[in-house]
Amino acid sequence: MNSVFLRKCISEAGLEITEYQIEALITFAEELKKWNQKINLTAITNDDEIAIKHLVDALFFANFIGTCETVLDIGSGAGIPSIPLKIVKPEMPVVSVDAVAKKIHFQRHIARLLKFDHFEALHVRVEELQKTSANSFDVITSRAFSSLETFVRLGAPLLHESGRMIAMKGPIADKETQLKDEELLADLGFKIIDVHSYSLPFNSGKRSLILIKPCKAA
Repeated sequence: MNSVFLRKCISEAGLEITEYQIEALITFAEELKKWNQKINLTAITNDDEIAIKHLVDALFFANFIGTCETVLDIGSGAGIPSIPLKIVKPEMPVVSVDAVAKKIHFQRHIARLLKFDHFEALHVRVEELQKTSANSFDVITSRAFSSLETFVRLGAPLLHESGRMIAMKGPIADKETQLKDEELLADLGFKIIDVHSYSLPFNSGKRSLILIKPCKAA
């Protein structure tokens, strides 16, 4: 990966991280490409796209997380946003869950390579995690779900009563879809408290972070 381009992307996005963290992100990206030649970890294989659509996108998310919060990434795939998050906030406890074993093997490889502490990559369905980790997490996130209802329904039993859920999505849907989502979430006892929209560097698309909390805590 071109380190100069990654630095430009980070600067263009208005983000600030250390040189050590940039080198760690590059190591992650290079390993992702290497492993992806043998097992399907990501459909994004171009260096520039990996820099923007995986790494920088995850760094936008990281800005919304406090250092001492415990984070769960559901359906984490190749470890996004959980691995970039862990790189820039190394003290943060992070649990990354995916039902595909090869993706978890890759994440564990990265965790060993980068010497992560307080990072768990679990090959488990999120429903099974509910048995051991109910009400355990301050923040639950995912890029994996097209449906906010499904995301909240699966994550809610794992969320601390004062916690929040953050869905990483594409451009904001139309008002009719938003209203439908709000109604479905209300039935689950949750509400959308904020939507943060942002643009990826170099006109690479728009993204949204949808912040969701229990109605009683909102």
